Amino acid sequence: MTDASAAANEASGAADGTAGRRVRVVLVDDHRMFRTGVQAEIGETARTGVEVVGEAADVDQAVTVIGATRPEVVLLDVHLPGGGGVEVLRRSAALMADPDRPVRFLALSVSDAAEDVIGVIRGGARGYVTKTITGTDLVDAIFRVSEGDAVFSPRLAGFVLDAFASTDAPPVDEDLDRLTQREREVLRLIARGYAYKEIAKQLFISVKTVESHVSAVLRKLQLSNRHELTRWATARRLV
Repeated sequence: MTDASAAANEASGAADGTAGRRVRVVLVDDHRMFRTGVQAEIGETARTGVEVVGEAADVDQAVTVIGATRPEVVLLDVHLPGGGGVEVLRRSAALMADPDRPVRFLALSVSDAAEDVIGVIRGGARGYVTKTITGTDLVDAIFRVSEGDAVFSPRLAGFVLDAFASTDAPPVDEDLDRLTQREREVLRLIARGYAYKEIAKQLFISVKTVESHVSAVLRKLQLSNRHELTRWATARRLV
């Protein structure tokens, strides 16, 4: 590398605020294509300061990889096979509590539902950002969480403030509890007017899988069509 190239790279790092800093990160998401995209976006360590040291697609893999690599930050999807992000947090409690090398968690999810945000924050995550975040902002969020800050996408912080300002536990919705986390995701997107193809693209699943989830939701909630489903979700402020 020439002196000019080195100087340019150093200047670029300084501009990004990452010069001289490194954060080791584990990616936990059940969609391989999404992990690949995040890796490509933030994993160029010389430029971003982020070193991706491991990946996992479900709860058991996540717990194993996190324990083996001891990263500074875990990017954690909320909805995972095996119990979801909350289960990863529960099984990683000792690592989060380590006074010398704490592992900190930043939720990265397509969901912006209040119960998902509150659930992982109660579980010990230091922040919650949605998958609409830019690569630059995600790198910034990772560094801030590694330093102990709390980071939230706009509007999500209000959910947390409201939840922790109240001493009352949120009411249990038995109908909603019948649905899996993935079914809840599909429910919200249907209620927001998304077409099946759009939902499939956003959740990285097939159209046929979307149809199966919709059928399961309608059956469990004893609804007849997506119009009734939309009214049901709107009445519960899930949209």
